[in-house]
Amino acid sequence: MRPLVVTALGAVFAVPLYVVLANTFKPGADIASSPAALPTPPTLGNLKAVMDRPDHLFWASLTNSLLVTTLSVVVLTVLSAMLGHYLARTNSRWGRAATLLLLSGLMIPPQVILLPITHVLRIFHLMATVQGLVLFNVGYYVPFGVFVFAGFVRTVPVEMEEAAAIDGAGRLTVFWRIVFPLLRPATASAVIFFGVWIWNDFIDPLIILGPGSGTTVTTGIYRAIGRYQADYGTVFGLMFLATLPVLILYLVLQKQFVQGLTSGATKG
Repeated sequence: MRPLVVTALGAVFAVPLYVVLANTFKPGADIASSPAALPTPPTLGNLKAVMDRPDHLFWASLTNSLLVTTLSVVVLTVLSAMLGHYLARTNSRWGRAATLLLLSGLMIPPQVILLPITHVLRIFHLMATVQGLVLFNVGYYVPFGVFVFAGFVRTVPVEMEEAAAIDGAGRLTVFWRIVFPLLRPATASAVIFFGVWIWNDFIDPLIILGPGSGTTVTTGIYRAIGRYQADYGTVFGLMFLATLPVLILYLVLQKQFVQGLTSGATKG
């Protein structure tokens, strides 16, 4: 039964991928009439139409998504690694309370706090700005990063840090030159999760950035769908191109992805 169940689940997840791939390389007139048919003959017209749009929707969306995702992932990785290391090495009551408070943030959906967050960003004049969206991403996803890094730091022998401290290294030196290089598997896992979540986010950039201050790849797909009609060739072309960056990211870091999760989950 197990192979049958696995095959059935794999088929369920493969159907949307097949539909996107098949219709990306199919003429627009054939998509509505036969969405499940193979593209015979295949065409690159949809991709060319997306990249040559007069409003430059794809390139503007890609630029914003790359900027928001890169800034958010870098800040999240550095902040989560440093905070996770500190909380993993402290046994104080305050440290345990801070850990509990951060991990409780994993149970809150982002849509629940989106309205109060918009009020806070509006007070600080950060609505409709990339900085506001980056700050929202950092504030919401840092509990997960702390969870991953703190679990992995507990697998690093504390004697290595003590030896470096005896040799005269300060706390920042110990972290950046001794601890952080050993956190590569956890960093790869965190970067993949952060990158996929932030890249695929729709409702948060739609509300925080707004239609007049730029768009991301997900909101760009939304804008490509008109109220009374839609160019399905453009829509599927956008969806295909939007998946390529995160797919490349996963292929680059896949060797350390599972190791980072399992190592952090077996100790501490």
